[in-house]
Amino acid sequence: MTRLSVNINKIATLRNARGGNIPDVQKIAVDCERFGAQGITVHPRPDERHVTRKDIELLRPLIKTEFNIEGNPTPEFIALVLKHKPDQVTLVPDDPNQLTSDHGWDTIKHKTFLQDVVGQFQNADIRTSIFVDPDIEMVEGAKATATDRIELYTESYAADFSNGKEEAIAPFIEAAKFAKKIGLGLNAGHDLNLVNLNYFVRNIPWIDEVSIGHALVCDALYYGLDNTVQLYLRELKIS
Repeated sequence: MTRLSVNINKIATLRNARGGNIPDVQKIAVDCERFGAQGITVHPRPDERHVTRKDIELLRPLIKTEFNIEGNPTPEFIALVLKHKPDQVTLVPDDPNQLTSDHGWDTIKHKTFLQDVVGQFQNADIRTSIFVDPDIEMVEGAKATATDRIELYTESYAADFSNGKEEAIAPFIEAAKFAKKIGLGLNAGHDLNLVNLNYFVRNIPWIDEVSIGHALVCDALYYGLDNTVQLYLRELKIS
């Protein structure tokens, strides 16, 4: 079954809005694991508007499943990842002022840079994943960097789902099949939710992992965190 990694950035955003330590980011990460999540994702940004560098220091010894740090591989980010050695690092081409991730890498244009970054992390025994759009050329370019996995950026799928799910998922199936053919592991994330998640994994059942944060945290306001994690795990079952 596809693994669920819970992105806890929005929990940190809520805490940061008031100051103090409510909600407790570390406790919620541990509780998400206890409720069944198979991983925890964080996306530290330079302005620390979400998860902070201190959070990562505190989280690292607590995470017992899989710890995934994602972000733009600036020198500061690379140093942070090498210091705390998560199980996986996901490379995302974020601008410092970007509200949220909104595109994948041009893996052809940035091939040399990505090869160097991937090499640094793999030398430290950290699995690497590169955030890409569902484009065959970009998937092939990712393979040339020697990355272990790609993460398909699923915003367009989520946005178009209600207008025609078959058309919305078509480029993702094509990209996912090609990734499988050339030996890349496969993750996916961005705007996946309780409405569109099951259809996605039923059509691409070899996905290793989905990373879900905003939608899951919003659903938890209504259903409670424990129940919400269970609901997402249920959607990942395809039998």
